[in-house]
Amino acid sequence: MTAPHKPASTSAPIHHIISHRWSPRAFDSRPVEPEKLRSLLEAARWAASAYNAQPWSFIVATKDDPENFQRVLECFVEFNQSWARHAPVVALTAAFLKFPHNGQPNRYAFHDVGQAAANLALQAAEFGLQIHQMAGIDPEKARKTFGVPPDYEVVSGIALGYPGDPAALPDQLRERELAARERKPLAAFVYAGQWGNPSPLVKP
Repeated sequence: MTAPHKPASTSAPIHHIISHRWSPRAFDSRPVEPEKLRSLLEAARWAASAYNAQPWSFIVATKDDPENFQRVLECFVEFNQSWARHAPVVALTAAFLKFPHNGQPNRYAFHDVGQAAANLALQAAEFGLQIHQMAGIDPEKARKTFGVPPDYEVVSGIALGYPGDPAALPDQLRERELAARERKPLAAFVYAGQWGNPSPLVKP
């Protein structure tokens, strides 16, 4: 068995980078080239953000730095550690919770960190890499481990690398890795006129 290719089955044409982005749990041991990893972070850098506040930060570790790799990995919940430890790169994202220009709370900070991570994920897909983002982390452990300042909140974890062989996963995870990708239909979340009323743009 080899790494699966799982392009999305879409209801309208979309860019191939988007259709080929997915979230594997099986990763190849092959290192991610430093120049590619830098390009991924550059893509994140150019995400849109409210007031151009750029509230994102990334704590990144590769297996070339095993001590810091382990420190990041141990901020994931145990289940996520079990498979993410095979990825060549792990990371944590964090959000600055205030606007730099006036010190007021930035209620869009998590949204904008998500945009930066999405840019990173799409650039990864362009290189044949994939990332798996995860909510299953221990934010307070990450704060203490890495000295994250009080005005920041740790948002998510990331495992990153070239997709690997699902045969290396436990049975339950292997089934999920090979299962068809699914999404809600457009009419389930694109509305017009009133909440819950599907827009004519997306009605079958």
